Amino acid sequence: MTAKYINPYTDFGFKKLFGEEANKDLLQDFLNQLLPTYHQIAELSFKNPEKVPSTAKERKAIFDIYCQTKEGTRFIVEMQKAKVNYFKDRSLFYSTFPIKEQAKKGGWDFKLMPVYFIAILDFTYDEKEEKQKFLRAVSLKDQDGDLFYDKLHFKFLQMPLFNKTESELETHFDKWVYFLKNLENFDHIPAILNEPIFQKGFEIAEISHLKPHQAEVYEKSLLDYWELKNVKDTVINDTMIKVAISLKSKNMPIEFIMEITGLTASEIEAL
Repeated sequence: MTAKYINPYTDFGFKKLFGEEANKDLLQDFLNQLLPTYHQIAELSFKNPEKVPSTAKERKAIFDIYCQTKEGTRFIVEMQKAKVNYFKDRSLFYSTFPIKEQAKKGGWDFKLMPVYFIAILDFTYDEKEEKQKFLRAVSLKDQDGDLFYDKLHFKFLQMPLFNKTESELETHFDKWVYFLKNLENFDHIPAILNEPIFQKGFEIAEISHLKPHQAEVYEKSLLDYWELKNVKDTVINDTMIKVAISLKSKNMPIEFIMEITGLTASEIEAL
């Protein structure tokens, strides 16, 4: 069945929903669910997402979305489609750009405005099941766990770990995550999302509302997304097969190999 709505994990879909001037109320409403009351956004403006370093030898950064409040709080919002090495390191590196750009010439007293790095992840980076968390809110704390600095925050949303059904949604934030995770699979607006902010999101995301050139860009973006997913799935499957072969050669129980690799008994027996 042809999808009615865009896939928000694609580059086009994510920026269509959250990265356009006419739709920044969607971004503002979403971000406010992640922010403390004293950092709630009343007015938002987009900034250039390409950050050029101060010297030619330094690496530049290109953000998915970069925006700022009227008061000066900066937000980097990233949609990460696949697991990459040193993602946490890259997140910290990206956060240095909105920090450094606040520097002023002359008699500056080093006062900084808050910086938030928010990542929506289409994968799970928490390897150990007992430590997996859908939302990781990270800030600088001291050895006793007390907040040391309140102007640098990281929010990581591991979308595969959000498994609430429609009847289990409790907060406005729950509704946003449910909307983003399931948007491409909806064929109508669920009753629980039938409110103005989501109605606008559904209207923006409806593929039939795209102009011809937008539909063409989206199709390419969707193809790129699925190619990346297929590569990732192939690598994971190949790895699990190698693990299964190794465990089978050691005469480990089939049930144990199934639990470790996720392969079926027939798949393991055929190796």
